[in-house]
Amino acid sequence: MLNRLRPCLIVPLVLMSLGACAAPDPLLRSNKHLQLTGREAAKQDITACEEQAERAGLQSGVNRTGSAAKGGVLGTIIGAGSGASAGLIGGLPGVAIGAVVGGGLGLIMGTAGGAYGPTDPNPAYADEVVRCLIAQGYEVSGWQ
Repeated sequence: MLNRLRPCLIVPLVLMSLGACAAPDPLLRSNKHLQLTGREAAKQDITACEEQAERAGLQSGVNRTGSAAKGGVLGTIIGAGSGASAGLIGGLPGVAIGAVVGGGLGLIMGTAGGAYGPTDPNPAYADEVVRCLIAQGYEVSGWQ
């Protein structure tokens, strides 16, 4: 039984670890300054502004691991409930099998959805980064 559950445990952990590395970046609108400096220089300027905000004591507030964990728990609960109700046709064994299968699929789907769902940074952090970029001549249209 443990060998069958191992993929259900390993896949969400891998998804969480991959999603934890990614954080949103400011989305720069094309203007003269961006066209003159180029995308590579703009990426360096974004990094410098993010580091400046962090030195000021602000945190990005982005926590993909936490979002993935919440999604996994919610997916497990919804999947287990759905699977159990679908398994009512097969009696008590059908309910148990449906709950286990539904919970496992719900865990995987909920974890993936939480890890790769949209995230927004802490508003104070985002404001500081945007202010820094505007001071350099960029136009920021949001975060992605």
